Amino acid sequence: MDVLRDPATCPRPEEGTAVTIGAFDGVHRGHRTVIAALRERAAEEGLATAVVTFDRHPASVVRPESAPLLLTDLDQKLELLADCGVDYTLVVRFDEERAVEPAEDFVDQVLVGCLNARLVAVGRDFHFGHGRRGNVELLGRMGADLGFEVIGHELVGLEGTGVSGQPVSSTRIRQALAAGDLDLANEMLGRPHEVRGVVDHGDKRARELDFRTANLDVPPTTCLPADGIYAGWYLTPDGVRHPTAISLGRRPTFYERADTSLLEAHLIDFDGDLYGQPARVQFVERLRDELKFDSVDALVAQMGRDVDQARALLAARA
Repeated sequence: MDVLRDPATCPRPEEGTAVTIGAFDGVHRGHRTVIAALRERAAEEGLATAVVTFDRHPASVVRPESAPLLLTDLDQKLELLADCGVDYTLVVRFDEERAVEPAEDFVDQVLVGCLNARLVAVGRDFHFGHGRRGNVELLGRMGADLGFEVIGHELVGLEGTGVSGQPVSSTRIRQALAAGDLDLANEMLGRPHEVRGVVDHGDKRARELDFRTANLDVPPTTCLPADGIYAGWYLTPDGVRHPTAISLGRRPTFYERADTSLLEAHLIDFDGDLYGQPARVQFVERLRDELKFDSVDALVAQMGRDVDQARALLAARA
């Protein structure tokens, strides 16, 4: 997959492209279903495939006070889109200038001028451009003049019709994560929810309890699951995957009040120095809620049971 970052230097493929547009946060099962259909149609018509996405979530510029937390950072999103088998991903810089750009200019400059679009597939509720004036109807009118067909597709459910009557969406995944329903979130994602960060120095309490942990400094824009104890995988920079017991929370046994949740990953049967290294943590299964224990000994005993449970669960899924 070629990653394009400047519409002014696009290749404008001579054969034309089949294009889909969106934030693609999470690159979830709904996104991948749409991209698979786009690839199939492109193959039938001899077109290249392209995804147009943005370097940040548009809401972070248009309405920063209510912008959603992100399921994937840009690097992970590009990795997942590459796995979808598209030929090009154009990463459009979304800033204040782009936010007031007329929808017609976006079509002229990005879809036609950059990608030579011959087919554009978007959700029926898709909006773009200043004042959200751009929609399927506008694309259809412009496509008739500029030579591209427009498909307005319905949102996709897990079985093609929605989960409990509702489609798969980034919003529903965030809601499931916030509610502690990791099974539903992962099912909609089609993979374990993953967060990325850098290992930082903590207060070393876990080491004092004989359970060394890697404390992840996660960007504040990242969507984390609800506080609790999880089984998951920890991926080191060399790509090695380690079974891990994950604690996400505010450590009520030690602190009456904490402003933010801390993500601590205990790599099972691992002894090494991870400080300062980038890390990826994948949440596989929720084990229990975060609890306040009457004593440190009671906490340590439960941590041992958590590690044993995570070890057994992950061994069965390795």
